[in-house]
Amino acid sequence: MDMPSPFPSRLVWWRKKRALSQLQLAMVASCSQRHISFLELGRTKPSREMVFRLCSALEIPMRMANELLMAAGFAPVWAESALDARSLAPVREALDYMLIQQEPFPAVVVDRRWNLLQANRGTVALVKFLVGSVQPGAEINLADALVAPDVLRPHLTNWVDVVRYFLRGVEADAAADGTPETSELLERLLSYDGVRSVMTAAVTGSTGCPVLPMHFQKEGTKLSLFTTIATLGIPQDITLQELRVESFFPMDDETRALFHKWTVLT
Repeated sequence: MDMPSPFPSRLVWWRKKRALSQLQLAMVASCSQRHISFLELGRTKPSREMVFRLCSALEIPMRMANELLMAAGFAPVWAESALDARSLAPVREALDYMLIQQEPFPAVVVDRRWNLLQANRGTVALVKFLVGSVQPGAEINLADALVAPDVLRPHLTNWVDVVRYFLRGVEADAAADGTPETSELLERLLSYDGVRSVMTAAVTGSTGCPVLPMHFQKEGTKLSLFTTIATLGIPQDITLQELRVESFFPMDDETRALFHKWTVLT
């Protein structure tokens, strides 16, 4: 006997994850509710084009779109290249340019789950000041560094506000990409001491700033930074879709001057 296709159950899972009815999905995917119903019951096999339309309608990331294609019996479409692949050379040049242009202020390149891929000298200076030198080649996860009790938390005076906002973003990532890896990251972060209570505590209200700053303090030195996050436009590769560039900017003259001083010293 032929094994039942996993496609129907995966389609139902994604539709419910996006909180859509069959009719709503049908309208976005330009087909009938009856067709969606037949696909979910396994009474109709989807065409390759239909899988693409469903992936678009459900906003399924490339990695999981490949999974849905394979569940329907089709070959995956989206490649996942190593960041050092020759084909990604123009992107690497662009990333290098962005990191250099951000000097003397910090900037990093991370993947979907906040694993550090690249950092500029401003980042190295900030990390060295806060936690000391890091072993070259060491694997660093910025989410763990922010949320764990013994890395950045002791020096981040508004850690509660920052981590609450950050974890809401990780929750959104887990809901959006549907991968077990992002869900596991979220659970790991929530398991750190004191984090779940932070997430359920009442929000104190606006800080009065147009953006949420990160206030660091160590040995009488204070730093105030805010961040921006950029992604690559129209990615055609899984690796590129999952890249983020986070840049840090000073909130005051004292912070700006300190980073310029560190640049001179290095």
